Amino acid sequence: MKPSIFPPHKSIAVKLGGVGRNLVIHPKMKMKPPLHKIAAFSLVEVTLALGVAAFALLAILAMVPTSLKTQQASIQQTTGNAIMSSIFADLRADLILPPGQYRHLEEDSGYQLHGHWAGMLQPDTLYFTQEGKQTGSTNQDSPPADAVFRAKITYNPVPPIGSTSVAYVVVSWPAQVNPDQPGSVPAGSVRRLLAVNR
Repeated sequence: MKPSIFPPHKSIAVKLGGVGRNLVIHPKMKMKPPLHKIAAFSLVEVTLALGVAAFALLAILAMVPTSLKTQQASIQQTTGNAIMSSIFADLRADLILPPGQYRHLEEDSGYQLHGHWAGMLQPDTLYFTQEGKQTGSTNQDSPPADAVFRAKITYNPVPPIGSTSVAYVVVSWPAQVNPDQPGSVPAGSVRRLLAVNR
């Protein structure tokens, strides 16, 4: 009988350690699972998470056009109110002057509405830019190219009291749409009644 070229099992077991000893002596024995398992998501879990995220993103993206439209309407409403306030301030600043002198103080300032107020003439129409600055001249036939807002001031020819003047002011946008024409509907408008004790 030839001597074995391999050393005895015990020497292998000693060199391999506890796990190696068990494998050599008991070949059918399985290895112990590692104590620390690696945590990971399954493919199904990842797919479901991506589906939920995509649904949420689509819902958010669907609201973007509505929010932009609402923001634009809010900006125009704010500008319209600012224009209304400036017109009110201009009308309230008018002084009571004798006939023939009512235009004396407003030739170079304000919207030059004092004379129309005193004479109770036809309504005045003013045009304003996106920034709320007046453009063009008073009562011009067509709105200027840079006009975004239209302001119409209607004066009450019969004041309720002798010392009170009344005006109805409408600021609408866009300026190209005349709300007085049949079938013309502006995108938005601000309407106020002004009574000034003069």
